[in-house]
Amino acid sequence: MPHATLPAPGFQALILCGPGASFTTFTSTPQDIPKALLPIANRPMVWYPLEWCYRMGVTDITIITPPESLNVIEAALSQNPHLTSLPAPRPDILAPKDLTHASGTGDLFRMPEVQAAIKSDFIVLPCDLVCELDGTALLDAWMVQEAALGATATSDAGVPATSAGGEAIGRRGGLGLWYQTKGEGSIKGQETDFIATTPLQPSVVPPPSDSLIHHLSNLVYTAPTDTLNDIIEGRKCFPVRHALIRRFPQVRMLTTYRDSHIYLFPYWVIEMIKNNDRFESIAEDVLGWWAKAGWQQGLGDKLGLRDILRPTDRLKDGMESSQILEDNIDVSRLSTTWPIRTDDSKDSKDPSTELASRVKESGIAKGVDLSPAPNLTIPPMLAYVQPSDSSPLIRRVDTAHLLLTVSLKLAKLPSIEEVGKDDASPFAHQAKIAHRDAIPKRCRVEAENCLLADNVIVEEKCNIKESVIGPNCKIGEGARLLRCLLMEGVEVGPNAQLTDCILGRRCKIEGGAARGDEKTVLKDCEIQDGQVVEWGTEAKNEKMMRFDIGSDDGENEDGFATDSFHGEGDSDAGMSST
Repeated sequence: MPHATLPAPGFQALILCGPGASFTTFTSTPQDIPKALLPIANRPMVWYPLEWCYRMGVTDITIITPPESLNVIEAALSQNPHLTSLPAPRPDILAPKDLTHASGTGDLFRMPEVQAAIKSDFIVLPCDLVCELDGTALLDAWMVQEAALGATATSDAGVPATSAGGEAIGRRGGLGLWYQTKGEGSIKGQETDFIATTPLQPSVVPPPSDSLIHHLSNLVYTAPTDTLNDIIEGRKCFPVRHALIRRFPQVRMLTTYRDSHIYLFPYWVIEMIKNNDRFESIAEDVLGWWAKAGWQQGLGDKLGLRDILRPTDRLKDGMESSQILEDNIDVSRLSTTWPIRTDDSKDSKDPSTELASRVKESGIAKGVDLSPAPNLTIPPMLAYVQPSDSSPLIRRVDTAHLLLTVSLKLAKLPSIEEVGKDDASPFAHQAKIAHRDAIPKRCRVEAENCLLADNVIVEEKCNIKESVIGPNCKIGEGARLLRCLLMEGVEVGPNAQLTDCILGRRCKIEGGAARGDEKTVLKDCEIQDGQVVEWGTEAKNEKMMRFDIGSDDGENEDGFATDSFHGEGDSDAGMSST
């Protein structure tokens, strides 16, 4: 009977649903449509990390959101057909009262509600993650590499390494996942992270050829590439410490990968975050300082890790200090300025030996251990770096451009009815076109690269290529759509031409008779929910949004606020960064 590869009991997942700072066209009212509910290939964004957790066997899931988005996410979990079709049990929803869209992930994990919710080893995921990689294989690699032997394991001090829910004493490290941003589907100017890794010690028993352990390494440095570039520009040099090179002669530095913000953490990590209020971001601060503590002398103690990882040292120190006698001690005899012979004669002594003898003579009890504190071993932060030739799709969808390109990529996946459930991708739809019989004969819809949801009306002479069309949309006669994403309830009028556009819910693109040069042509545009674009509008690289009453900033003659949009991702200062 094959070995069952399931996560350890009690393992839980936390999905962070943040602000969507780069989706301002569609998430300006997070109480109505937060980032977590934006559609990726006709499924709510949060469906993808939820599906990934259920697929790997983790069912203890908590969605964390600001209070203003609580009601709409609760309603979606009860009503959206994609979310209600996920396995039981339903995820819990946590909305800490002090959590805002400007809160950093470090602040989030120090909130009492979140601290109380974490009861075991845990996974942190962003709501914008699309990951085809088998999570069970990732978890297995982490557990094997970190020797996760269950509740019977003990620390090096003989103390049980696990609490009732997870590992409370630092024997195991963590694991993060980085994916390649270059190659097929790459986007110019996409956000990347700089990471430095070192090889793991080779295993006595080589892992199977298909194990992800082959692609694990020790993380020794991490920072967003933009941050690193600012440091280099300010210091006019590359910031590498000699201690890193001395400790790790082989260092691999990567600049074209991106942090997926999937983290597997042992339970003790929550104490590290709680005790360091300087940590603003999980991605930058927790991982960054943790990685450096593995080789930078004394940093672990400064971060308070000795009290977490070796609590018996603290207990031992307390017991020894209680043995100090209350006799009067001549402090002058302990002074470092007291003469010490440093010549090369045989009578000279090591200064530390001299000091120890003076302390002994000064009246301190013999039971005091004057040896230096034992070296603090920091459990490693491991990195799974996706191979460049790997086929599983791993992407964070945190820009409008990525929302479009990832949706179009998923639209090309063969449907379940085409290849069968066993051979289909976990993200495949049952059918590419929900109601194929409703498509008129005098119209062209390329089923191999399109998705059409339920209740979509397509009229005669339409031409639809590489597009994703949400439910209850209507495409007028003669309309042309190329590489477009239409959310629910969109209406495209006759003869309108759209290329590389994202259309929000219930917006309307007016159409008209095909005569002369008068026509609606939109390219690389974002249209806000409920907006109406008049017939004859020609626009490129614009966001069409409702402007604020009383403000004429950015207003055009059609009553829209417009500006060019860029490929900037969510800031790590915001909670959606992890």
